Amino acid sequence: MIWEETPVLKAGNIYDNEKGRYVQGDFLNIFSFDLSQGNAATALKRPDGIVISKKLAEKYFKGQDAMGKAMRVDNKDDVIVTGILEELSPYSSMKFDFLMSYDHWRKSNQWAKEWGNNGPRCVVLLAENASVDKVNAKIKGYLKTKNKDSNIDIFLVNYGQSYLYSKWDSGRQNGGRIEYVRLFTIVAVFILIIACINFMNLATARSVKRGKEVGLRKVVGAYKASLIGQFMGESILITLIALFFALAIVLILLPSFNSLTEKQLSLDFLNPSLLLLLLGLTVITGIVAGSYPALFMSSLNPVVVLKGALKFKPSAAYFRQGLVVFQFGLSILLILSMIVVYRQIQFIQNKNLGFDRENLLYINNVEKSIEKNFEAFKQALENEPGIKSVTCSQSDPINYGSSTMGVTWPGKDTTQKILFSVNTIGYDFIKTMGITLLDGRDFNPEFGTDTTNFIINEAAARKMGFKDPVGKELTIFDRKGKIIGLMKDFHIGSLHVAIEPLIIGFQSRNSYRGAVLIRTEAGKTRLAIQNIEKVYKQFSPGFPFKYRFTDEEFGNLYKAENVVSRLANYFAFLAIFISCLGLFGLAAFTSEQRTKEIGVRKVLGASVANLVGMLSMDFVKLVAIAAVISFPVAGYFLHGWLEKYAYRIEMEWWYFLVAGIAALLIALFTVSFQAVKAALMNPVKSLKTE
Repeated sequence: MIWEETPVLKAGNIYDNEKGRYVQGDFLNIFSFDLSQGNAATALKRPDGIVISKKLAEKYFKGQDAMGKAMRVDNKDDVIVTGILEELSPYSSMKFDFLMSYDHWRKSNQWAKEWGNNGPRCVVLLAENASVDKVNAKIKGYLKTKNKDSNIDIFLVNYGQSYLYSKWDSGRQNGGRIEYVRLFTIVAVFILIIACINFMNLATARSVKRGKEVGLRKVVGAYKASLIGQFMGESILITLIALFFALAIVLILLPSFNSLTEKQLSLDFLNPSLLLLLLGLTVITGIVAGSYPALFMSSLNPVVVLKGALKFKPSAAYFRQGLVVFQFGLSILLILSMIVVYRQIQFIQNKNLGFDRENLLYINNVEKSIEKNFEAFKQALENEPGIKSVTCSQSDPINYGSSTMGVTWPGKDTTQKILFSVNTIGYDFIKTMGITLLDGRDFNPEFGTDTTNFIINEAAARKMGFKDPVGKELTIFDRKGKIIGLMKDFHIGSLHVAIEPLIIGFQSRNSYRGAVLIRTEAGKTRLAIQNIEKVYKQFSPGFPFKYRFTDEEFGNLYKAENVVSRLANYFAFLAIFISCLGLFGLAAFTSEQRTKEIGVRKVLGASVANLVGMLSMDFVKLVAIAAVISFPVAGYFLHGWLEKYAYRIEMEWWYFLVAGIAALLIALFTVSFQAVKAALMNPVKSLKTE
């Protein structure tokens, strides 16, 4: 099967670009896409067959039975509807509205028959008891038998894992969407730990209030185990109540979350696995959160607590302080993550790509009449106001999908196996794209030999070992010519990967295929689009006019990063908010414990500012310790995350300074309310006894 394509489908007077795939006949037998009409075993066997979705059937044949009806593809090929698809599952990673014969597609894409290309994808259905390892052992080295220059080994991986585990390096799994799942699982665990720490701190702080209860229970015969059971039960009960609140919040926020992530997640409360998972997570959380308070409270001495003289040991205070340090350490880590992710996304979105993406738009999949008369179409566009230059390219500006190892040049080491990206273009490509030409020239109609010549980028020159490549001979796909130009490196696609060696050839005049690239004048985009549409309809009447802006499409490459950035912001805010709740409660407890001390200090002349500073400083110290501990940990993990990008920001010192100051200010703001309240208390009330 091939990648997603968007040809124009037409039936009667209705036509539009539709998304679909060209696949071989067994596609519907291998995948579980059901047909509401037609035979899955034969629907894709005929070269001129097309299987369409119910949506397309209603769109193009409203009120009619679409089966057996004719449709036209790209205004040049006629096909017959041989099947109607059931609605695709929203959870399917493969989206399409039509399926057509791969054999039909291959007729106009002869390059797909060559063993040197990295093109169509292959899906294999193994026999029921087959061993994947044994099959992989048999096909190892197979490509070498078909293409002696190949240094690629093919191997099979489970298709069900391909969505999450999509990145491979030298045959080893090396990431993919699973990284985001792991990332947010870790963040969720962090937030849960912070909440558990809050419960531990506040529960032990409340022990002053419940000390006499524990003492009385022990006096009347309660065992330590029964007290532990009581407090653990209370913790689990509170966590169960929290579960119901959590589920309600999730149900309310899920539509917004799905909109943000462009997914279709749902909660299936009839799924026993989900219910057991939620229940298990709740019980574990309750046990973890209630463990220390239960052990602490059950170990209280009844003689001491019944005298009303409950005093905390230094170890208990150190434990609570340690929890605060751990809690704010996680919060600082999330604040730092938020800063770094935001800065990296800003970097990749604003980085100089090596070409001018502003005021550059392109049109894909134009009609045959434009392909055959491209030079006239180009001339007509350039005569219109608002348009600076026009060119054509086999690939669109942000995705060069073709590559090959079949490149040779004088002096090449025959053992070298280098993969080159390849593209074919028309006149004025360099000018229209805004690429810098370091040496040589662009393709020019005055030079008849340009049909066999090439332009390369700096990365290709380095791979070939050429310091001055212009004038050197080059052979690709048995097409021999000379290098006439050297381009400054420019980015093709995502900044996740380094700039690849690129070879550009010339498309024969009036045999254009691919995308039309148009450079508009700054500030005249609307006028230019109106004129482009006018000319387009003159050359291709009855064909939809659709265009894309290069800068917008480039931004779409980083949708995942933008989602991660926004979610990181939300989770960081949530973690900080939960930490502040705990700190607020702990500050109230500390103030209550030191009520008489504060009263004495006020009587002796301490000002409100002195008292607020004294009460706040203890917590500021804890946050400062948390910052010192969390900085190297955060630096290590964030450096590893940045290494996924071939082009990335450097970790700067001020990121850590901002995160630390932010955490300190948040802590001060949280504690200050309780500190001021305690400092303003009348010392007469705080010092009086029963």
